[in-house]
Amino acid sequence: MMVTTEELREFFRTEFPQADFVIESVGNKSATVRKQINFDHLRPGGTVSGPVLMAMADVALYVAILGEIGLVALAVTTNLNVNFLRRPAADRDIIAECRLIKVGKTLAVGDVLIYSDGLSEPVAQATGTYSIPPNRPG
Repeated sequence: MMVTTEELREFFRTEFPQADFVIESVGNKSATVRKQINFDHLRPGGTVSGPVLMAMADVALYVAILGEIGLVALAVTTNLNVNFLRRPAADRDIIAECRLIKVGKTLAVGDVLIYSDGLSEPVAQATGTYSIPPNRPG
């Protein structure tokens, strides 16, 4: 059951009104999300904090998975492994690009590369697993 980018945007507006990221694209077992970085997202030393990068990895996985299985609010993270590769730019948006590796009946696994907007080298890489509830649409 494929879900469109606009359907996902509406889902997040309704179910997660506190979400402060933009879904740029979803489909073909992938998703790209963007977060505008401001002072609140920085840690001492003037770089984007690790929790912001981890949250972006998690949300990119969630968006990609929902794009494949439908709007299942109760799909949950069971594992998230993050590698911090280089210092993110404090004055650029963060972009998270997810590619799903496996979407099964009860688990989904994906890989996420996280970038500072406009830079070619990733600032972080994550692998995550989501548990998919048994009673889902479709």
